[in-house]
Amino acid sequence: MGKIWILIMFLLSSTVLSFAADLKVEAPAQCKYCGMDRTVFAQSRMVVTYTDGSSSGTCSLNCVVADMRQAKDKKVKSLQVADYRTKKLIDAKTATWVMGGKKQGVMTQVAKWAFADKKGAGAFIKANGGKLATFNEVLKATEKELTDSSHPRKGNGHDEHSGH
Repeated sequence: MGKIWILIMFLLSSTVLSFAADLKVEAPAQCKYCGMDRTVFAQSRMVVTYTDGSSSGTCSLNCVVADMRQAKDKKVKSLQVADYRTKKLIDAKTATWVMGGKKQGVMTQVAKWAFADKKGAGAFIKANGGKLATFNEVLKATEKELTDSSHPRKGNGHDEHSGH
């Protein structure tokens, strides 16, 4: 019986490690605003692409808003965010957003998570609380939060350390 348990644990751990190794997060590896590892925070990462062809990858909505503020003379071409469940990039403006709840956010006091569909967002709300929000609502909340307090500096300020 002990050998079966060890075999099961080995198979489970190798499956988890295999999944983690397969996750390829687009460059950059670290958020230029806070230094956080974008693979660790793959579920909240964002990519903004400007009309001049430049782009920036961040760990969170707060850091991407900081980037857009810094690049205020540039026009945004696209804004992508990771689906919380699959970690695949989706359009941030058409995503279903959840604001608040008991799951701590990344670089924010009020969590803001994106989902590809309402079903995923609903399941998250059922398990963790929070409320549905539009992109404009989460953007306004983030802009207010960044205006009310100084943006965290490199290596300081992530509220979620586990990444899951």
